[in-house]
Amino acid sequence: MMTLKSIFSKIRDLTSEDKELITQAHQVATEAHKGQKRYSGEPYMSHVLDVAFKLADMGMGAKTIAAGILHDSIEDSSISSDDIQTQFGDEVLFLVEGVTKLGSVRYYGSDRHNESLRKLFVATSRDIRVLIIKLVDRLHNMQTLEYVPVQKQQRIARETLEIYVAVAHRLGMGRIRKELEDLAFPYVYPKEYEQVLKLTKPIRKRSEEELEKARKSLQKGLAEAGLRDFHTYSRVKGLYSLFQKLKRRDWDMDRIHDFLAIRVVVDSVEECYRTLGIIHEIWRPMPGRVKDYIAFPKPNGYRSIHTTVITPNRTILEIQIRTEEMHHDAEYGIASHVIYKDEQQGTKASESENQTWFGSLIPSLFRPFAWRESTHEKKKPELLVKEPHKSRIPQWIQEIGDTEHDGAGAFVDELKQDFFTHRIFVFTPEGDVVDLPVGAYPLDFAYAIHSEIGDGTSGAKVNSKLVSLDTELKNGDIVEITTQKNAHPTQKWLDFAKTSLARRRIRTYLTTKKNS
Repeated sequence: MMTLKSIFSKIRDLTSEDKELITQAHQVATEAHKGQKRYSGEPYMSHVLDVAFKLADMGMGAKTIAAGILHDSIEDSSISSDDIQTQFGDEVLFLVEGVTKLGSVRYYGSDRHNESLRKLFVATSRDIRVLIIKLVDRLHNMQTLEYVPVQKQQRIARETLEIYVAVAHRLGMGRIRKELEDLAFPYVYPKEYEQVLKLTKPIRKRSEEELEKARKSLQKGLAEAGLRDFHTYSRVKGLYSLFQKLKRRDWDMDRIHDFLAIRVVVDSVEECYRTLGIIHEIWRPMPGRVKDYIAFPKPNGYRSIHTTVITPNRTILEIQIRTEEMHHDAEYGIASHVIYKDEQQGTKASESENQTWFGSLIPSLFRPFAWRESTHEKKKPELLVKEPHKSRIPQWIQEIGDTEHDGAGAFVDELKQDFFTHRIFVFTPEGDVVDLPVGAYPLDFAYAIHSEIGDGTSGAKVNSKLVSLDTELKNGDIVEITTQKNAHPTQKWLDFAKTSLARRRIRTYLTTKKNS
């Protein structure tokens, strides 16, 4: 079981105030969970301390770690919200309550679950830390899922794949996403899991040996070319991720080009491109397999250069090249750049003011905020706009929290359609970025800008060319919407509006017009 000492060892710049806060949370949680056991037979405290340790390892602050320790206290004990508020303040209470609301979630079509999920995003739209704590909580629960009653395992695992994996991916939290995927895979798709195991077992040992040999050869080549300060890592593709690709490749392993991968972490962007050239001198690159996600990052903020090469012994390798900052972002995503100002202790930012998660590229995706303590005992903290480098929340989460839905039952369907599909970035003529699902149309873009622009749409230009409103947008398109006073939504618009936001607005207009 994790200890306070192990948690403290992961906190950078640990202050006496941080230590006191976390120790106090530990004391309260220990009393709250006294005598409670998990399905594994371990003391319940093993769970909350593991959550706290993972949060500390991610670089989260003392209040988030304290909330991680306390996240089950209200639901599973006699500890009340008032007790948490009195001892730890509004901010920690808000985080604990945000996670507590999902304590009795049930997935299969339950309205109770859908409403709980909606509340999660309402809470998250005010503080991203709620979602980070919940993801870490879910990760530890998945790591101990084997001890849970069999009848619950599949439901929990499916919910993990369909909701939490998707959330982690959208937030760029690659490490948690991959762990959750592989932990849930054997429970949700047991036959396919065995099929992938059977397919890879004969080649795994040999592949790992070839991978290590290639990694050492690459290290030698980079050093001989004059690179000194770099790190290399190797990995065999995760089973769930491999399963997804095999489905698209007719279960043909010969068509999987990223089963083996080496990651090279260097000091600067300049060295990333230099490393790419050195690699192509060492090994022959496969045509069309260089992907520059530094020049054009993925929608979730992921940055790296990918290239696929063939070694002299015919081993196919994917090589990923990135800086240390890019590597940390790829592992932890938005959690890497959650910077909070403690009004009483002052600001202790671990990142410089101009370093934000993808913020320099797409500032329009974020809305800054900070806490202001409430003067009323029962009132929740208010949010104030602060300096632009402070904590940000992706706009897609704000939209989930702000949007009214047509009943709880429709919520998850809309969530999957709009926010957990693959995403694209399209640009306004001024260079602002709009985040949309793959398959979106100019109308979706227009309504994402503003409902009045959507309602008044008369035409669209994509990359300076006039297009019809049913033209599918592609990543990187520059979109300009033309409006007219007499333009208005029509029934036909529903045929090529992709997002639930656009469709809901169109239906509202048509219903109002019909009843007027």
